Amino acid sequence: MKSYMAKKEDTEQKWVLVDADGAVLGRMATQIATMLMGKHRPEYTPHVDTGDYVVVVNAEKVRVTGKKAQTKEYDYYTHFPGGHKYVSFAEMMDKKPEMVVQLAVRRMLPKNKLGTKMLSKLKIYRGPEHNNQAQQPQKIELN
Repeated sequence: MKSYMAKKEDTEQKWVLVDADGAVLGRMATQIATMLMGKHRPEYTPHVDTGDYVVVVNAEKVRVTGKKAQTKEYDYYTHFPGGHKYVSFAEMMDKKPEMVVQLAVRRMLPKNKLGTKMLSKLKIYRGPEHNNQAQQPQKIELN
């Protein structure tokens, strides 16, 4: 008996709308990463991009549990001497709440070219309006 291997041209990728209003960041990110990878489908194949497009709205209303709002930090390196910078969670939520959601999802995807391609199917918007009405995304409720 042969195993089924999905092909790129045989998979139909849907558009999904997720409302992040009041959602816990980590729990929401795991479900979004699962949809981007296609693990929620029976025809999931690890080396083929079988996932859906995901549109996230209300990224500024996402929440975290515990003391993460005060203690969580994001760091990056500017590639200059002494260029290791830190940004607090609260400051990041004020300036770029879309980046908070993107970083949470990106770190749950595969660390290769396929993961980069999966991340390009994620569209994040700060408020309730989005520019993807033409794709008619189906609104889903996260668990």
